[in-house]
Amino acid sequence: MKSITCKGRLIPLQKPVVMGILNLTPDSFYDGGKYADNESIIDQTARMLSEGATFIDLGAYSSRPGADHVCEEEELERLLPIITLLLERFPDILLSIDTFRARVARQSIEAGAALINDISAGMLDDNMLKTVAELQVPYIMMHMRGTPQTMKSLTEYDNLVKDVLFYFSERVAEAQKQGINDLIIDPGFGFAKTINQNFELLSRMELFQALDFPLLAGLSRKSTIYKTLELEPSQALNGTTVLNTIALQKGATIVRVHDVKPAIEAVKLLENLAE
Repeated sequence: MKSITCKGRLIPLQKPVVMGILNLTPDSFYDGGKYADNESIIDQTARMLSEGATFIDLGAYSSRPGADHVCEEEELERLLPIITLLLERFPDILLSIDTFRARVARQSIEAGAALINDISAGMLDDNMLKTVAELQVPYIMMHMRGTPQTMKSLTEYDNLVKDVLFYFSERVAEAQKQGINDLIIDPGFGFAKTINQNFELLSRMELFQALDFPLLAGLSRKSTIYKTLELEPSQALNGTTVLNTIALQKGATIVRVHDVKPAIEAVKLLENLAE
């Protein structure tokens, strides 16, 4: 599947694209609280778009391990004004909404967002798949076990890659049964996986191409990088670029990043290598 449809526009994915991260949370592991006012949000969004981001991913519920629970109303209060703000300033922007809640997904799409990015693949809200099908928007489904509060204790697998592939075969079948057309697969680096498991998953990421859907890699500044290198998240850009490059070589269609320019450069350099 080489394209998805967002708000009536066909978005080609023959070549990899970049999704910029904009966290609206006070407690995200890297940039929590950094974008707390309209001016900083607009400035960062303008920067990511000018650097080449195809999508901007808004998150209002931190999914870092052990993150505080946020009620649905607070998530909506954080998201909806920013969706309106960004669409007024950037009318053609394609906003992805990072949420596992069907009601948040519906209200965000109705406010003008373009796609849904669900860390639980519909497992944390029984209404999510039905809602996305009704909205007819692209849907990113990620592999995770448990919740952000419990996932660190759920890292036992019989065969990591085989188990994750089986998970997606089931979730894809259910999504298609509900009527979702545009699916994107995210293996879920850092979610219910140890550092070694993340490296194993990345080393075999090409196997996920067998699912025949666009693949998203979300590795940006994660603990797999900074803990391995004994750094802080703020020092993990170089490591992020290295692992993004590997993910792109193994079939990633979308890289989800805090830093758009280096990711765009990796995509361009690999395009020339392929030629």
